[in-house]
Amino acid sequence: MDEAREVLQLMIKKGCAPDIRSYNIMINGYCKAERFDEAMELFHEISRKGPVPDTVTYNTLMQGMCKLGRVSTACELFRKMIASRQVPDIVTFHILLDGLCKRGKLEEALKLFQAMWNSELELSIVCYNILIDGLCKAGHIEVGKELFHKLSVNGLKPDVYTYAIMVNGFCNEGLVDEAYQLFRSMGDNDCLPNSCCYNVMIQGFLRNSYTLKATQLLTEMVSKGFSADLCTATLFLDLILRSDKSILI
Repeated sequence: MDEAREVLQLMIKKGCAPDIRSYNIMINGYCKAERFDEAMELFHEISRKGPVPDTVTYNTLMQGMCKLGRVSTACELFRKMIASRQVPDIVTFHILLDGLCKRGKLEEALKLFQAMWNSELELSIVCYNILIDGLCKAGHIEVGKELFHKLSVNGLKPDVYTYAIMVNGFCNEGLVDEAYQLFRSMGDNDCLPNSCCYNVMIQGFLRNSYTLKATQLLTEMVSKGFSADLCTATLFLDLILRSDKSILI
C-alpha cells in the first residue's frame, strides 16, 4: 500500500491527475489491509480537492467499516452519500443490511428494509437472505419464517442459501422436524440441496440428538458426491468418542 501511495503521489506530481477509479482502488486496498483510518483520510482528501466520490467509493468504505464493526460510521457515510446526491445501488443496501444484522441492530435493519421496499427498489434474494439470517440468529424464527413465506408473493424464489438459513434457524430453536420437512421440500421449488444444506441439516440432527437420522442423511449425502465439512466431521467424531463405538458401522 505504501508503494501504491507513492505511485499515486507521483501521478499528481507529474501532472497526471488520478481519476475517481484510481482513488477507489487505493481506498479498497487500504480497507483490505484493514488500514481504515488511512482509507478515510484519502476519502476526505478527495472530498476536499479531488474528483467527486462515487457509489463505489462509498460502498467500499461502508463495507470496510462494517467489517470492523463500525456500523454507525457506515450509516453516517450512507447519509453523506445521499446528501452528496450519489444514488445508492443494491450493493449499498446489502452492505448496510448485513452490517446492521451482524451487530444485532435488527430494528434498524427492518426499517432500512422497509425503506427499500417503499422506494420500489427491486429487492434481490440476497436482501432477504441477509435479513432472514439476522432474524433467525437473534431467535426471531417466526418473523424469519414470515419473510420466507412472503418470497413467492414478491416474485422471488428461495435459493439454497435461503433454505440453509431457515433449516439452521429451525434447528437452533429445537424445531428439527420442521427443519427436515423444509429440507425435503426444496425439490418442490426446483432447488436441490447442495453440500452446504446437507451439512447444516446433519449438524442440526446431531445437535438435537437425532443420531440415527444424522447417520442416514450422511450416507445419502456421500452417495450424491458431497462431503462432510469440518463442523459435521467434528460433531460425528465427538459423538463416536463419547459413545465409545463407531455409529457408522
